[in-house]
Amino acid sequence: MAGTMPALAQEITLRMHQFLPPQATVPAQILIPWAEAVGEASNGRIKVEVYSAMALGGTPPQLIDQVADGVVDIAWTLPGYTPGRFPRVEVFELPFMMTNAEATSRAYWEMYESDMADTDFAGFHMLGAWVHGPGVIHVKGDPIESIDDMDGLKLRGPTRVINNLLGELGATPIGMPVPALPENLAKGVIDGTAIPWEVTKALKIAELTDTSTEFVGERTLYTAAFVLIMNQDAYEAMPADLQDILDSVSGADFSANAGKVMQAADAAGRAVAADRGNTIITIEGDDLATWEAAAQPVISRWITEMDSKGIDGQDLLARARDLIAKNSI
Repeated sequence: MAGTMPALAQEITLRMHQFLPPQATVPAQILIPWAEAVGEASNGRIKVEVYSAMALGGTPPQLIDQVADGVVDIAWTLPGYTPGRFPRVEVFELPFMMTNAEATSRAYWEMYESDMADTDFAGFHMLGAWVHGPGVIHVKGDPIESIDDMDGLKLRGPTRVINNLLGELGATPIGMPVPALPENLAKGVIDGTAIPWEVTKALKIAELTDTSTEFVGERTLYTAAFVLIMNQDAYEAMPADLQDILDSVSGADFSANAGKVMQAADAAGRAVAADRGNTIITIEGDDLATWEAAAQPVISRWITEMDSKGIDGQDLLARARDLIAKNSI
């Protein structure tokens, strides 16, 4: 009997791959604690090994296919790193959608369940879906105090929608995964980047830029959408009780908390820039309304693009806004 016990108490090892250094907010405060929670909830029967900074090879845009192909079991990444592949996710990255990261992340999970599970993410098992806090623009040189100051700047954006926004506002958008930022800022390949305060500390963005422009209002300029996603075959190969345990520490509440943690970490990143004496510009009130009006063509074009794919873009947008409003109360 003793010799059969390990087989009865089947143990599963899952490999998670992600693109940030382990000390960054998401791995340190979200992914690694989640992996530990999975181990505790399963009494050690599930072990999640977290591989940071692309330690298993490849580039951040390849993470989705690493999961799809079974190279890794789980990955944390941005669907927007593979433009056009996950169109419905883009609704949450449209300008001036987000109220706060916790509420928007909960709305994102709800819309994943209603609209994306059997479409964009068919063939995957979703563990978490969330957004970061208010988007900020960081540049070397003169500060961005108005839309006119965006003209001609080479700015990195994380996804297609955010790059479209930067272009609409007058900048030259350059798509680039976040790990490439420090080198490209240092070499002058880009003048700046769209990135939340939260991750600037780990990437030392405050040392590589002079000024940051933040947007403060009921809704913020932009945010980016993330997923913690699992290979479907790997999930289905697990015993049913372990599937239940994995799902019990994932899903809506986990997603909402992940967004909350990311936004809470903005303060530490902002403090680094302030302590260094970097210039911080805050766009709010009537000035913010000017940016919002200038960004509207991005939304209109997105709706038209979705319609061309057979997706009712206006309906998706309206329902996403309603979900964000409901969860923001």
